[in-house]
Amino acid sequence: MTRITFHTAFLLSLIAGCGGGPEVVPVSGKVTIDGQPLTKGVVQVIAEGYRPAMGDIQADGSFTLSTNKPNDGCVLGTHKVAIIGDETLGPTSRKWYAPPDYADFISSGLTLTVDKPTKDARFELSWKGGKPYVEKFNKE
Repeated sequence: MTRITFHTAFLLSLIAGCGGGPEVVPVSGKVTIDGQPLTKGVVQVIAEGYRPAMGDIQADGSFTLSTNKPNDGCVLGTHKVAIIGDETLGPTSRKWYAPPDYADFISSGLTLTVDKPTKDARFELSWKGGKPYVEKFNKE
């Protein structure tokens, strides 16, 4: 019985160590817009060849990324970033706290380089003269 338990534990440790994916390191930081904290939204980090990292933006603009489990961080490398700063107000409207261009990792122009654990990731967004607005759309 002891031998089976040992072999089972050994095999499970091998399985756990294999195929775990790339290294993930803790990443947190802050998002500002025109010098003030962005108070709502989500940071999405698109890691090529692996799952994205995501983190909710808190009222003070802070965020902590999660990839495989809560608050574990992001994989190493340079990644494209989307920051979705909106809030659904109902079935026919949403409020944008940051310009919609930032919500798409292609049009955002944002990147994040992760080469070690960090608490200092920063994203500085701008309305470029605009301001938060409510988008209305038809319910179909």
